[in-house]
Amino acid sequence: MPEIVNPETHHEKSDVNVSALLWSVVIFIAFGALTHGLLYWQFQFYRRHFSGKTNPLPLTAVTRPPDAAVPPEPRLQPFVTNRPPFTSTPVTDMEQMRAAEEKALHTPGWVDKQKGIVRLPIEVAKQLAVQRLRGAHP
Repeated sequence: MPEIVNPETHHEKSDVNVSALLWSVVIFIAFGALTHGLLYWQFQFYRRHFSGKTNPLPLTAVTRPPDAAVPPEPRLQPFVTNRPPFTSTPVTDMEQMRAAEEKALHTPGWVDKQKGIVRLPIEVAKQLAVQRLRGAHP
C-alpha cells in the first residue's frame, strides 16, 4: 500500500495555552498567600492594640459612672443590689406566667361577661365540639 502524503495536513496544535494557565495558577497562589499574610498581620496588630500593652489609654473619652453595672430606672427585673427579698425574678415570672396559662387552660372563667363569652377547659370544649358534630350529623 502506498503512503498517502498530503503536504497541507500537519500535526494539530493544542488549543490550550499551558504557559498562561500555569502563570494564572502561580498568581492565584501568590495572591492567596499575600492575603493570608496580610490578615495574619492585621490580626496580630489588633490583638496587641486591644490587649492594653501598647495602648494604655481608655478606648473611649466617656467616663464610666460608678453604678454602671446596674441599668437606669425603670428596671425590668431586680438586681442583686436592689431591695431583697427578690419576689420578682425572671425565674419566678416564668413560673407565674406558666401557672396562669395552665389555670386558663384547665379552669372555666369569664372572658367578657357583658358579651357572654366564657373560657372553658380544653377537655370540656372538645366534648362540646364532638357533641355538636354528632348532633348536626346523625
